[in-house]
Amino acid sequence: MKHSFNLFFVFLGILGTLTSQAQTDHFSRKKFFSDSSTVDVNIVCNMGRLFRSNPQGFTVPATLSMKLPDGSSISSQVQLEIRGHMRHDYCYVPPLKVTFEKNAALGSLKSLKLVNECKVSQTYDQYLLKEYVCYKIYNLISDMSFRARLLNVTFTDSSGKKKPLTEHGFLLEDIKDVAKRNDCELYRKSELQTEQTNRRQMTVVAIFEYLIGNTDWAVPVNHNTKLIYLPKDSANKPFVVPYDFDYAGIVNTEYAVPDERLDIENVRQRLYRGYPRTMVELNDVLEVFKAKKAEIYDMVKNLKELTPKSKNDITSYLDDFYKSINKQGDIKSIFIDNARRE
Repeated sequence: MKHSFNLFFVFLGILGTLTSQAQTDHFSRKKFFSDSSTVDVNIVCNMGRLFRSNPQGFTVPATLSMKLPDGSSISSQVQLEIRGHMRHDYCYVPPLKVTFEKNAALGSLKSLKLVNECKVSQTYDQYLLKEYVCYKIYNLISDMSFRARLLNVTFTDSSGKKKPLTEHGFLLEDIKDVAKRNDCELYRKSELQTEQTNRRQMTVVAIFEYLIGNTDWAVPVNHNTKLIYLPKDSANKPFVVPYDFDYAGIVNTEYAVPDERLDIENVRQRLYRGYPRTMVELNDVLEVFKAKKAEIYDMVKNLKELTPKSKNDITSYLDDFYKSINKQGDIKSIFIDNARRE
């Protein structure tokens, strides 16, 4: 009888492992980032430890539960890791990296950045959503872009000492998945100068950064950019993939200030940080932006989480860009005459 009981528990253990593996295999990371619906997420952790002033790399164990659009719920043990520099010192809610337990139901998500509201207020909620819009705009412009999945996140205190905190956030696709979607691999070799990257894609990136009013990026030091390359084509230069847009003028956070060396008054003031291109090259790339204009405006219009004021602010900022690129004189002035020379 004792032997039978032992076999029974062994069977339960195997069944549990298979069930967990089946859940992991069933949950598709690729499908997760292809869906644009908002996901409800509950994170149970010691909020006192998480929101205390902890150093970068500090971790807190948690349980993350996710309610999927089909009504089903799925959960996983995770590790929350403090990341970031400036925002860590400034924000109440620290920027986080979420590492999912390998063989758990959400294990296929592996390790992802969670972009969350810096402080809990409507103002910071709209900042977060505007940055999310930047990712969605670039998704429309280029496949070599990070996908983001919008969340309604509730932090629940495991100790019961703090009230639950609910905010918007979004999970950011891993760069390896961006590379894989584009038949590329992550570029891990020596640092490159801006003009050592793929010329056309670099032009796309630089014009996009100008569109959103972002000067907080630099290819040579890998600042808010990643590099991917085609391993089957050694002659092709690496492609630049931009990210982290909370300093962009279209977002216009109260903590964002431009580098004093750029000689602009505020982040709302656009400044092209790309290198000169010919009019033929510029018009070729600008046609992509023109072709996607209606989709960009519709995306902003249909994002229900944005307030009417935020939608008007975004569309007004976009209007200025589109007016400029419809005039050949402005194109020459912005992207050639006043382009970077060093």
